[in-house]
Amino acid sequence: MKENVIRDKSLQFAIRMVKLANFLREEKREYVLSKQIVRSGTAIGALVREARYGESTNDFLHKLTIALKEAGETEYWIELLFRTDYISKEEYNSVINDIHEIIKILTAITKTIKSSR
Repeated sequence: MKENVIRDKSLQFAIRMVKLANFLREEKREYVLSKQIVRSGTAIGALVREARYGESTNDFLHKLTIALKEAGETEYWIELLFRTDYISKEEYNSVINDIHEIIKILTAITKTIKSSR
């Protein structure tokens, strides 16, 4: 299968969010934010995959735009987890760098599609 950077990065990020949610539930006994982080963090990859089979360029763009919004929401939950002391500074820096990279890629893709119209 052809390499697809956003597909691969969003899948790896989703795996990381599932593991983070498990850590939050098992080690920190945190159940609300863990649901939010796994929902929004895994939605990014699901939307990227769904976009691949979009019915049109507009549909493709729409799904990637929603993925970008989910990435923004995930960024919020990560920051909240850090500011409420559920994750360390090191964990925060690592995860926030990953989501920022995904946001940059999705932003570039959506801008390219919009400018090519």
